[in-house]
Amino acid sequence: MTPEDKYALKEFLHGVGVFLGASAVFIIILIVLAHFASGGKPINSASFEVVDKYKECDVVRYVPHQVAEYKYFLYCEENK
Repeated sequence: MTPEDKYALKEFLHGVGVFLGASAVFIIILIVLAHFASGGKPINSASFEVVDKYKECDVVRYVPHQVAEYKYFLYCEENK
């Protein structure tokens, strides 16, 4: 192996190391941001939340498990 080949291999390995290091830092940053964005609590189940009133009924927002979708429905006590 010539000195030029050794130098080229050294530069290549240095570039690969920098790329892998930068990728690892980027992934760690994404994981930390995702943790803070979720409020630190995992989303394990669907959620129901009363968001408004309509006449004498509650407007309930339903969010299925890990789906970016909202469904709204009316819940009236007297219709049980």
